[in-house]
Amino acid sequence: MAKKSSIEKNNRRRKMAKSFANRRAKLKKIVQDKNVDLEERFAASLKLAELPRNSSRTRIRNRCELTGRPRAFYRKLKLSRIALRDLGSNGLIPGLVKSSW
Repeated sequence: MAKKSSIEKNNRRRKMAKSFANRRAKLKKIVQDKNVDLEERFAASLKLAELPRNSSRTRIRNRCELTGRPRAFYRKLKLSRIALRDLGSNGLIPGLVKSSW
């Protein structure tokens, strides 16, 4: 089980990224547009740098919904490999059979 603080920090980052998404997208569009004046693009890049770091989507870490484990994460199920195996062994995931020999 991951530390509660790590999980909460990640949740805060998700909220912040969602709230700043429109502002960040507009500024990025201005910065990448070659037809806009150079000074205006530079000003937009400065405004982009002033935004909080945690508002960037790249700072979000994929974590298991059950345990908060950050590694061996299956995106489709939003679970780690360990949680997936436990649920599969208990028969809680339809269509999943744990192999054993």
